[in-house]
Amino acid sequence: MARSATTTSSKKQQVNTTTDIVPISVGKGGLFGQVVSHLVGKAIPYTAPWAGAYTLPPLAGFATNQMWGDTALEAGLASAGLGLGGVALAAVTWQVAGGNNKFRKFRRAQATASVAAGMGWLTCATAAGPFGHPMMDLWLLGGGVFAASWNIRQLMRNAHDETEQVEEKGGLAKLAEAIGLEKLKVKSVKGNDKGMVRAPIEVTGGQTIEEVQAALPKLAAGMHVPPSGVTVTKDPDNAAHGVLNIRVADLLKDGVAFIPPIRLGMLPTEPIPLGLYADGEDFIINPFDADILQHLLVMGVTGAGKSEFARGLLAHLMTRRKMTVMLIDCSKGRQSVGHIKHGLDVFISDMREAKQLLKALPGAIKARGDVLADEGLDQWTPKSKLNAVLVWVEEAADLADFDELDNIARAARSVGIWLVISLQRATWTNVSTDVRANLQASACFGVDEASDAGFCLPDSVTDAGAVPAWGSSRPGYAFATGMGIDQARWTMEWRSGLTDREYLSSLVTAATSYRDPLDDTTAGALGLVYANRTHRGTNRANTDVSELPPIAQLRRELPEAGPVAELTTEQEEAMSAEIEDAYTEVMGLIPDDPEPDAPYANLDIDDPMPAETDTGMQFEQQEKLPTEEARHLLHEQLHRWVEGNQLTFSPGELAPVTVAAGRKRPWLQGELARLVKEGVLRHDRHGEYDIVRSPLEPVPA
Repeated sequence: MARSATTTSSKKQQVNTTTDIVPISVGKGGLFGQVVSHLVGKAIPYTAPWAGAYTLPPLAGFATNQMWGDTALEAGLASAGLGLGGVALAAVTWQVAGGNNKFRKFRRAQATASVAAGMGWLTCATAAGPFGHPMMDLWLLGGGVFAASWNIRQLMRNAHDETEQVEEKGGLAKLAEAIGLEKLKVKSVKGNDKGMVRAPIEVTGGQTIEEVQAALPKLAAGMHVPPSGVTVTKDPDNAAHGVLNIRVADLLKDGVAFIPPIRLGMLPTEPIPLGLYADGEDFIINPFDADILQHLLVMGVTGAGKSEFARGLLAHLMTRRKMTVMLIDCSKGRQSVGHIKHGLDVFISDMREAKQLLKALPGAIKARGDVLADEGLDQWTPKSKLNAVLVWVEEAADLADFDELDNIARAARSVGIWLVISLQRATWTNVSTDVRANLQASACFGVDEASDAGFCLPDSVTDAGAVPAWGSSRPGYAFATGMGIDQARWTMEWRSGLTDREYLSSLVTAATSYRDPLDDTTAGALGLVYANRTHRGTNRANTDVSELPPIAQLRRELPEAGPVAELTTEQEEAMSAEIEDAYTEVMGLIPDDPEPDAPYANLDIDDPMPAETDTGMQFEQQEKLPTEEARHLLHEQLHRWVEGNQLTFSPGELAPVTVAAGRKRPWLQGELARLVKEGVLRHDRHGEYDIVRSPLEPVPA
């Protein structure tokens, strides 16, 4: 029993021995000493602000007070000097303690405040003494706050690297957040010192660049810039990235000077400067040197600057060799380009003549294609013997149907014919979607409605915010695409150069010796439409009768035509009016169909007659003339139309000739087919024929 108790007592003693705290030695190598040493090592860096705060101010204040505190004058002068010195030290501290993240910015403010507070206390202590009230109180309290603030900063510095880049909400980022784009990151904002700011952007958190583009009106309003002054373009390689462009100043508002060609006689494939972009760079196009010649659609309301742009572009091309310029303007006539019309090879202001040229173009396109094929060229280049051709058409919808324009646009680009269509609104009623699809380049000036810009500019441009919805209030401003323009520039505003009428006229005159006449292939394919054109511009070959195309020479030498004299504008207009009146009078003599519901009603002479039709009408049968005489009557009628510059007719208009020859419809159909085969007529659409040359003129060699 005793033994058991002794054993139990021994176990308890063992347990107590193992569970009781073992005394720790305070010797040099003990654990307590290590802990104290560690804490002291950690604390020492934090003691410097306390030591400085509680030793340096009283020592400096005592020294300055002893030196200059004896008299009021000395104390005042010393205090003034120390105050100025404190301001200077604070300014130096602010300047040298800069930074681009929040830690460095806080350090800058803290250091500047510490220097300013210390120098302020020293200034006052110099006059009042450092150990009296309230200077000692300010020293004790202020010194502790100063030291504690630097200790806190040391702790934060240990937790963060002050050199790290920290995402901040800058001006643009804060504005983006305010308009609902919280996840928009704005990076590396850069200005070009010319009123433009460019910033790469990135969207996160499920947002898209399209959402940013939709918010552009709010962004423009928040930045107090015009709606078109802010654009966002997508990064084609990364759907989350884009570029934000902001026009904060308009350097183009005072106008842009016309940029003349660097020399006369350049090829069509040389760049054409036509104005300035909003960032100060030259606005340059180069349509004939692009991979594909892209036809141009020019659109804008009246007064938006289309005519100024046209004059600048036309004048540049009129100074080049291997270049032919044709202009159709039946609305303004000579008003827009009358001062440079001598540089135009073809200038048409008459509706009938304009339609004849457009109808003749497909034949010229085919002929040029055959020549390029023989030359081994897939598309026109300056190596070809053919000229490059510009056909500028104002309000084309009034001159040709959509199918005709579509055929021209599709086929013309590869043969070096550049088609430019200019109008106010390219709606589907003015230009079909098929035609617009073939007008791959665009120059959109001011429009009244933002939605109208979509008829001219690609969706990618209007979606980016490049919408010229300023009407006519900013003439000359526009957005442009294609024509060799870098796609990154499609959303950049530009303004065309202001032209001077006398200067442009002199420039075009000076380039006369460089302008080449239209090549024979194209001139021959256009036939009488070109040979009988009412306007003949100047070129290096001049415009004497001896140097005109053969068809025109023969036409002028015909005895029936008589001597040809140059007509004044008034005489030309009077002659056109007389021809139109005569045509109306003749057509008025033809009675209307007395039986509009009869089986033969609305039939053309090309159409077959009904098998059995009894009209109940009797006609006097004319004597049947011999074949040669009958043909001569037909040829004379065609020649008279050529003389009157009526180069398009319908078979029904030859009914009087058919009756006078004592013939019937089958004979006329056969004769028309023969003339088409001989190249006198062209028949490429139902119900109409085009006169290529007079049947009374010899075939040109």
